Amino acid sequence: MAGQGDVLTVRDLVVRYGAIEALHGVTLRVGRGDIVCLIGANGAGKTTLLRAISGLTPVAKGEIAYQAQRHKGNEALREGTGNGALALHRTPAHRIVAAGVSHVPEGRGIFAGMSVEENLELGAYLRRDDFIDDDRARVFTLFPRIRERLKQSAGTLSGGEQQMLAIGRALMSRPQMLLLDEPSLGLAPMLVEQIFATIQRINQEGVTVLLVEQNASMALQVAKYAYVLETGRVALEGPAREVAGNDQVRKAYLGEE
Repeated sequence: MAGQGDVLTVRDLVVRYGAIEALHGVTLRVGRGDIVCLIGANGAGKTTLLRAISGLTPVAKGEIAYQAQRHKGNEALREGTGNGALALHRTPAHRIVAAGVSHVPEGRGIFAGMSVEENLELGAYLRRDDFIDDDRARVFTLFPRIRERLKQSAGTLSGGEQQMLAIGRALMSRPQMLLLDEPSLGLAPMLVEQIFATIQRINQEGVTVLLVEQNASMALQVAKYAYVLETGRVALEGPAREVAGNDQVRKAYLGEE
């Protein structure tokens, strides 16, 4: 799916929390059909960047341009940047979802008091097409455990099952681009491998992925391109294999000497 142009372009992005500047002019690009990863220490600005892209955190300066694949009835695409792209930095979060960008937040963000089935239904809340049942079936194929627990309260699921539900709920909006924030957080190694295998499968089916992940080794294995954030700035970028071979990255994030 690579080589079809950039689906997302972030230019000179500044985000502030009061007097604290969390992102200092971040610029990055995500190619359509690629997996791009963001690695960095806690507090580097990774989560803030994803929240800015998905419309959950206001942008002080800069631009976020999203090149959606247009389809009939997509009202969100009417407000662009002048070059056919949707300006996410001035678009409400619900319209960003409608345009094809889904965000799986750190901590999963499931509705614990609702059933698994109700969580999935909320993922498709904005849709008015005839393919919702098809996408439910797709989620069940990716995550068979979810089908087995449809009537169960989401809050009673294990950590791994909650992560499966969070990703499945995001897929119910039929995204063109998936933002994943720490999908392996708190999971056993076997489940981490399963989640990453599923991310690759979702990508192979045509969904672009922007991945924030503390497990830098796994992230760099599945990604095509990588960015390293340090204190709100891009400190390093390049093809994931090259970034994985960088001496500083190996020492700081891969635990190698």
